[in-house]
Amino acid sequence: MTTAGDDADGVAGPADDEGKRPIVLVTGMSGAGLSTTLKSLEDLGYEAVDNLPLGLVATLVAQGEPVCKPLAIGIDARTQDFTAQALLARLEELRLRPGLSVRLLFLECGDEVLQRRYTETRRRHPLAIDRPVSVGIACERAIMVDVRDNADIVVDTTQLSIHDLRRVMGGYFQLTRGPGLHLFVTSFSFRQGVPRDADLVFDVRFLINPHWDPALRPLSGLDAAVAERVASDPDFDSFFDHLTTLLRPLLPRYSHEGKSYLTIAVGCTGGRHRSVFVAEKLAAWLRDQDYQVGLTHRDLGQGGG
Repeated sequence: MTTAGDDADGVAGPADDEGKRPIVLVTGMSGAGLSTTLKSLEDLGYEAVDNLPLGLVATLVAQGEPVCKPLAIGIDARTQDFTAQALLARLEELRLRPGLSVRLLFLECGDEVLQRRYTETRRRHPLAIDRPVSVGIACERAIMVDVRDNADIVVDTTQLSIHDLRRVMGGYFQLTRGPGLHLFVTSFSFRQGVPRDADLVFDVRFLINPHWDPALRPLSGLDAAVAERVASDPDFDSFFDHLTTLLRPLLPRYSHEGKSYLTIAVGCTGGRHRSVFVAEKLAAWLRDQDYQVGLTHRDLGQGGG
């Protein structure tokens, strides 16, 4: 199993799957973003089919041959004849077919967020039509244990916006991409929690904090004055040298193991000053190493630090 995009041991990497038809089985907790994920995959060039009875999965895949159009199939607790064992059986049947590259994607989400989403939309949980939403969530989580444990990729959407989820799907399932490892760098606030899709996390709270300078507090790590202040920390140059020294041999190893997408998160107290500056500098360094790099500042504007 792989969490937040890691390629699991035994899961075929890009080189192994070259020339094969991509098939993504999308499942997970109801309310975790299955519809958004399928739409994102459709935008990436997949033919997306939702809530397909398990007994028809093999038939649907066969109908696409020999054209080999990439296919994303949504299967969850609403699906007719659904059981964890039946889903895993269909998965293994597809994996035995030599012309297919099949991955099982599981969408995870925290119980409190799931319950809030159902409350806000006034939807009923498919497994708790006449009972509290919390009962349906607990029931579904129990049903899905084996499916989650056997997933190739697990994406936790608890802290992801729709934009973030689309970005993550593009990172994992982009069909037309250049060779090599694609990187995504994000700054964040520890107050708001560590990004759940992060593969590598670096804590820069030890650096001088511009938040305590009244003139710098309203600015951010994108401003030159803040950048100069953080960079003036007597330990900054040594830290950044050690960081790049760590990453230089590490990133090619990820690529060699078949990983195509990696998220690096840089955190400070408020996600406004130190982490933003370091994330910007790190992204620039990675681009100089000829990596394809995406960059965002998750909590910029949330507070100081």
